Amino acid sequence: MDTARTGTDGIDTPRPPAPDFETVTAEELAAYSAAENRFRSSAAARALLGEPDPGATVEWRHLALPGRELPVRVHRPTAAPGAAPEAGSDAAPDAEGSRLPLVVHVHGGGFVGTATQCDWTTSHLAARLPALVVSVEHRLLAPGLPLAQAAADGWDALAVLVRDAERWGVDPERVAVLGESCGALISALSAVRAAAEGLPLRAQVLVNPVTDVTAAMFDHPSVAAYGDRPGPTLPLLRLVRRLSVPSGDEAAARALSPLHAPGLGRTAPALVVVPTQDSVADHGRRHAERLRAAGVPVRLTEYPDAPHAFLTLPGLEPQAVAARAEILGFLRTALEAR
Repeated sequence: MDTARTGTDGIDTPRPPAPDFETVTAEELAAYSAAENRFRSSAAARALLGEPDPGATVEWRHLALPGRELPVRVHRPTAAPGAAPEAGSDAAPDAEGSRLPLVVHVHGGGFVGTATQCDWTTSHLAARLPALVVSVEHRLLAPGLPLAQAAADGWDALAVLVRDAERWGVDPERVAVLGESCGALISALSAVRAAAEGLPLRAQVLVNPVTDVTAAMFDHPSVAAYGDRPGPTLPLLRLVRRLSVPSGDEAAARALSPLHAPGLGRTAPALVVVPTQDSVADHGRRHAERLRAAGVPVRLTEYPDAPHAFLTLPGLEPQAVAARAEILGFLRTALEAR
């Protein structure tokens, strides 16, 4: 296993300083992203990011996709009751002895980030639902790697996992998507596409989501209120937009913005988690409003005084525990056997 990704290398990995996001070059951004992800995948980061749940096993796997292989971080409950899977199978039964539900997770970060940073949440969900939780190590935003490619990774992973449900030991009728920040944008786009293509989803969970990469993404009041705070600052958001849609084409930007997506009324019931001290808080609020107006059952929960990415920082943010418990309860209800 690649120890640079496991978060168990035992090395005191330093965290790099953030570059100037207004002037950063492609080379500087690549170096920063690599160094920051080494930190997030290190044992040193666990004090901030939390420890994996001991009730789940965690391993890296690869999904074979046309022309590429996609790394995924697979979280599986270690003690699911019921019949044991056949030798050599990926299957793991749930409490009724049937296939496990599937949660496809997408981490946040945009031009930085790794599935490892979310082990505290994803392993807990795997152990406690129980479910197979597969976290997608999507391509990161970079010059030459626009948001459309990251979004394709999120959708392709979902589609392949559902298609190969028997091999993975999951129930294709009990599937949910979960994402954080830019990952929530990818999960929301996957939910829209799933509805359009007839892939059944039981739920979508969007945590501190970015939902708008059009030129209007900066016009939300929360951006003005918190754009100079730690988290997605205004310079960082400008970089995300430049990388997401390098051409600046507004039609392309709208197609990658869940807030402007057509056909929302056919998407799965949603939980939208919004930390209030977040420049993109209004992205989540407005998306929840649009979903509700389209007839989608929506629960919007705001966490007062919590910053962006608080769910991934249980070592700093005590409200992460309550948010994780809410997500667990929401998914448990949504994914129960019928």
